[in-house]
Amino acid sequence: MPHLTLIEAVTQALAYEMAHDENVVVLGEDVGLNGGVFRATVGLQERFGEMRVIDTPLDEATIAGVTVGLATQGIRAVAEAQFEGFIYPMMEHIACHAARMRNRTRGRLTVPAVFRAPWGGGIHAPEHHSEANEHLFTNIPGLRVVMPSSPARAYGLLLAAIRDPDPVIFFEPKRLYRQYKEEVPDDGEALPLDVCFVLRDGQDVTLVTWGAQVKECLETADALAAEGISAEVIDVATLTPLDFDTIAASVAKTGRCVIVHEAPKTAGFGAEIAARIAEECLYSLLAPVERVTGYDVHIPLFRQEMKYLPGVPRIIEAVRRSLAVS
Repeated sequence: MPHLTLIEAVTQALAYEMAHDENVVVLGEDVGLNGGVFRATVGLQERFGEMRVIDTPLDEATIAGVTVGLATQGIRAVAEAQFEGFIYPMMEHIACHAARMRNRTRGRLTVPAVFRAPWGGGIHAPEHHSEANEHLFTNIPGLRVVMPSSPARAYGLLLAAIRDPDPVIFFEPKRLYRQYKEEVPDDGEALPLDVCFVLRDGQDVTLVTWGAQVKECLETADALAAEGISAEVIDVATLTPLDFDTIAASVAKTGRCVIVHEAPKTAGFGAEIAARIAEECLYSLLAPVERVTGYDVHIPLFRQEMKYLPGVPRIIEAVRRSLAVS
């Protein structure tokens, strides 16, 4: 069974779907001959040809528009934005057309497209290459927003995203691209969308997170366990539609919740989860919901970058504040 990094798992999922569905195409800047800026599509053009792995001009708006057009005609298009900070020119086609097509045509047309984007900081890149703005997409009806946190989840969730009949925004935490390997069988088995994954059971506090911060939360849970504190760790994975039932069940058990995300705090997706907990789980809470997030500034250059990103000490501090409330 192959042991793959997250980026290799993405490549494996793309190759599997292209081999098993001739309607799957990949397009984007440098995805063909060069194999992508992060090598996510390496070898695919040689295997499947230039008509299915398409090098596009440096024009994100055109990439998105072509993707929507292809998808309405039954092509399962997987478009790459080289970095999430480059996805803004694609927003008009994503928000105004991809997300609305099923509703606009009363189901006559759908957009089975995936918009992939390397996401987040931690690789010593400039700010347009390090952004975490998933919350801009979670507010758009008609979109699924998915973010894997491990190689195996990247493989299974990308398969599910490509097979989905509606548009999916697929953010890949690039800090995790080559951080570690795990077993990823190339069996074509998709993971369910719209489901949170409980990665660790706990009794004292619930840690809710997604993307690269899953690793920090698991490390936090290990550190807390050494102090006798039992933390449950939930990987949201699909931000929208949100599997709130899993979060609510955990909060009902632990009575405390710390939400961790890389995006800025104000209006980040953690605020939505906190609001839902306040609306639906208030009588389960033993302490206010805590948030550990990025700051309300642009992510700094790499000398200060790791001070911006939520880390284990900040998460532990939030847990202790929560536990201090009796």
